[in-house]
Amino acid sequence: MTQLLIKQARVVDPASDLNKVCDVLVTDGKVAQIDAEITATDGMSVLDATGKWMLPGLVDLGAYVRNQERVATVESESIAAANAGITRLCCMPESAKITDTTAEVTLIQEKASHSGKVWFEVVGSLTAGLGGEQLSNMAGLKKAGCVAVSQGHHEFESLDIMRKAMEYAQTCGIKLFIQPLEHGLAGKGCVHDGAIATRVGLPGIPVAAETVALSQILLMAEQTKVDVHFCRLSSAAGADMIRQAKARGLSVTADVAAHQLHLSEQDIVDYNPLCHTLPPLRSEADRDALRQAVREGVIDAICSDHQPHDIDAKLAPFQESSPGISALESLLPLTMKLVDEGALTLQEAITSVTSNAADIINRPHGRLSVGSDADFLIYDPLLQWIFDPAAMYSHGKNSPFEGWEFNGKLLRTYVKGQRVDHHSNDEALT
Repeated sequence: MTQLLIKQARVVDPASDLNKVCDVLVTDGKVAQIDAEITATDGMSVLDATGKWMLPGLVDLGAYVRNQERVATVESESIAAANAGITRLCCMPESAKITDTTAEVTLIQEKASHSGKVWFEVVGSLTAGLGGEQLSNMAGLKKAGCVAVSQGHHEFESLDIMRKAMEYAQTCGIKLFIQPLEHGLAGKGCVHDGAIATRVGLPGIPVAAETVALSQILLMAEQTKVDVHFCRLSSAAGADMIRQAKARGLSVTADVAAHQLHLSEQDIVDYNPLCHTLPPLRSEADRDALRQAVREGVIDAICSDHQPHDIDAKLAPFQESSPGISALESLLPLTMKLVDEGALTLQEAITSVTSNAADIINRPHGRLSVGSDADFLIYDPLLQWIFDPAAMYSHGKNSPFEGWEFNGKLLRTYVKGQRVDHHSNDEALT
């Protein structure tokens, strides 16, 4: 029997309405006791966390792991996730690693298991080869452990294929992860279709590319009664459509990438390819509306939308560069910065990256209650630091947040009661 006693941490667990200073005893990877004072006994490891916070491990709903040696691998991004406080990571399907067979799903799970760091949840490919024409074996993928199926950034050949995918998914009882993007309207655009796009001379992607796709998906979801999770909302209009859908009783949830809550189209005026994202960074009004939607619970979760690239992918001119941000290691800082700025309460912020995200994939995690897995973080709310992409553990260093100042920093990450991070800035802990 292995035991770890965390002393006098401020335990913040919105799922159990816990926000107080107390002791937590972890026994054999499970939370065994939470009390005002727990006496240490022989054989216990003791961690003095006075003045620190104990938070549930983060659950990240959207990461593109790449699985390419030059860019990133399951092993490298598992390490990055552990050092970012992410204890459960949803691996999205992509052309570099098409998870349309049970063998591919099992391979990713085995690689993640061998890394010994964080839990990997696989989102299977909705169509064979992500080609958008032939449905994958969703029942087999679910049996292999997939928490959902998705087309990622790839389009369907037709709305009829999407409708059939919804009917099959509903029959299998598996959730759809869909990024609402009408590719015909997006065209070759690379930025938000607005005044800034006109000023800098770059082709735009209109908000209608999101809302038209949302309209189609919502109408078919209502007809087929399938559970749909909308990935990476980017606009005020899109958030309002989700608000209305929930009011009508549709079984829908939604997430937003953390960078969409901080950056806007203003950040592309100097043609910085690190700010090239899909969906694009939209107006400041859209950004503020997305924050409001998270605050109201219309948008259920904040995710990283992690997309690591090698250095060459971001050295091209803006329009020719690859979209995406290496974002595992900025997820927690950006989410907590929303608290500093008064955009979210601490409870709202933590919920959006823990229990809400876990509920979407039907996992009993993102919580700190007696009997739960001891996946947790030790966080120093007073430590000030500056984000440095060169210090990131991800193989992809493509982050636009270089030089950003943050208040509060992750000190340690634990999975099943075992420390999995490589941080060395925890001198105050014993």
